[in-house]
Amino acid sequence: MGGFFCHFLALRNSLNPNKNKAFLRSEVSMAANIPAGIDKEQAFGMAETEMEYRVELFNRLAQTCFNKCVDKRYKEAELNMGENSCIDRCVSKYWQVNSMIGQMLSAGGRPPM
Repeated sequence: MGGFFCHFLALRNSLNPNKNKAFLRSEVSMAANIPAGIDKEQAFGMAETEMEYRVELFNRLAQTCFNKCVDKRYKEAELNMGENSCIDRCVSKYWQVNSMIGQMLSAGGRPPM
């Protein structure tokens, strides 16, 4: 596989929420900026939900861009230049749209300015 895609898959594998629960618990316990009225367990639950969301988002991104950009009949062991370019563009657009949607949701559904 191409260098970019290997990094892509390594990142995907590192985002396993089950492997990261201990890390999340330590991060939440070290966080000094927990909002008032939220205890550490609630904060941990929110962090765990966020991690699960991010893993699901990444999995959808990987699957979408792979299906769009990689030929179903593998001709080579490595991604060719066209496939690499397509994946780069696809990932970039996916994150841009995700960011725009996040901005809209945080602004109460209004389009970003």
